[in-house]
Amino acid sequence: MKKNSLINYLNKGSSYDEFFGDSLKIRKHAQKAINFLSPLSLDDLQDINSATISAIQSMGITFRVYQDESKTNDNRVWPLDFIPRLIKKDEWKLVEKGLIQRVKALNLFIEDCYNKKKFLNDFSIDESLVINTPAYKSYCKNIKLKHNVWSHICGSDLIKGEDGDFYVLEDNLRVPSGVSYMLENRMVMKRVLPDLFNKYGVNPVDDYPSKLYETLASVSFSKSKHPEIVLLTPGIYNSAYFEHSYLAQQMGIDLVEGSDLEVGKDSYVYKKTIEGLKRVDVIYRRIDDDFLDPEVGNPDSTIGVRGLLKSWSQKKVAIINAPGCGIADDKAVYAYVPQMIDFYLDEKPILKNIQTYFMNNKEHREFVEKNIHSMVIKPVAESGGYGIVIGKDLKPKEVDPVFRKIRNNPRNFVAQPYISLSTSPTFSEGKIEPRHLDLRPFILSGSKNYVTVGGLTRVALKKGSSIVNSSQGGGSKDTWIID
Repeated sequence: MKKNSLINYLNKGSSYDEFFGDSLKIRKHAQKAINFLSPLSLDDLQDINSATISAIQSMGITFRVYQDESKTNDNRVWPLDFIPRLIKKDEWKLVEKGLIQRVKALNLFIEDCYNKKKFLNDFSIDESLVINTPAYKSYCKNIKLKHNVWSHICGSDLIKGEDGDFYVLEDNLRVPSGVSYMLENRMVMKRVLPDLFNKYGVNPVDDYPSKLYETLASVSFSKSKHPEIVLLTPGIYNSAYFEHSYLAQQMGIDLVEGSDLEVGKDSYVYKKTIEGLKRVDVIYRRIDDDFLDPEVGNPDSTIGVRGLLKSWSQKKVAIINAPGCGIADDKAVYAYVPQMIDFYLDEKPILKNIQTYFMNNKEHREFVEKNIHSMVIKPVAESGGYGIVIGKDLKPKEVDPVFRKIRNNPRNFVAQPYISLSTSPTFSEGKIEPRHLDLRPFILSGSKNYVTVGGLTRVALKKGSSIVNSSQGGGSKDTWIID
């Protein structure tokens, strides 16, 4: 019988480890998990891992990765590590308050930018960071939305720094994905580790679909108590199609494609049914702005609905998230969120931002170049971890090409100090070792605010890596909020 590899968990590095403190002292809230794992042999752990994979396969939980070279979609089994991520409830309550505060300010900022531009005029923010970007949509000017909410579903990415505090890495305000995997991870863990789950009395997450439905219904312009809601998907080849179909099924609403909808002469949106046309009140769209309506965005779009944005501007249909809300999730605009909270809410930020340097600022760029090995460089509009340069991993000959690229388009890049992501014990490559992780909670905004109890924890399965995205080889953990 092979011995348990927790004994190899010795060199956890300088990162904050969520199970072990200094001198490998077990953190109090992790004691039950350590007591459960320690007696298990490596064969036992492998059996649990195999049971986890079998459960995922039997439930059909997959994700797609788009392969540029072959122009094909690769359908993969969802990667889940069976060792849960543990967060104390009192700590989470503070994070929850901070996220609601943050998203309120961001929504007010978006509405302000399309109306009075008070923030842009009062602060030393370069207006071009907002107005001269592809995310800014001129057709949104002078539009005010119900509850002052534009991004009704936000996925904010959090990391824990070496000080053990949560920091906001970025806010995803357009079409954030991943919540279905948070829900499915919980279903798998209940099957695979029921004893440990029950010992902890984990706070439930399964009310998210009902909270999402309530949010969608609350922003309808219709007076109906039961508005007609649909989820608009690009189709089966989209990387998040599993999530689209899962959420529609959980909420009991129709999953539709652009060809299933039409805008009538009265500018209302209708879905095609075997009984004829039926009016739609709310569209939960999982399509990017430019493809929503070929009359306004990409004229070649075949996945949108002609006339949809005119219907939305006349308040004849609600679109969730609202078009144009991407102006607030630019990685350069991110730097101003603490000032937004002060300006719009007259409050101090609860959650920490990371210092951000603008590469179109000569002083900032020179500082970053001198300190490149302690910096991370990010393209402002990319997602999925693509285009990120981690300075400490650069070889000397690679530095000049990076800055040549930056100087060619400095507005497209920002830099931040490298923060070592926290670690947690993870079963990878046949043993338990520390792996870096982040967290994506989801914040709903409508007539009420709601934050998921925890969120989707993403973990870098490759030793030493900080890239947690599943599209680049990362995995996930179930996030347990515990008393």
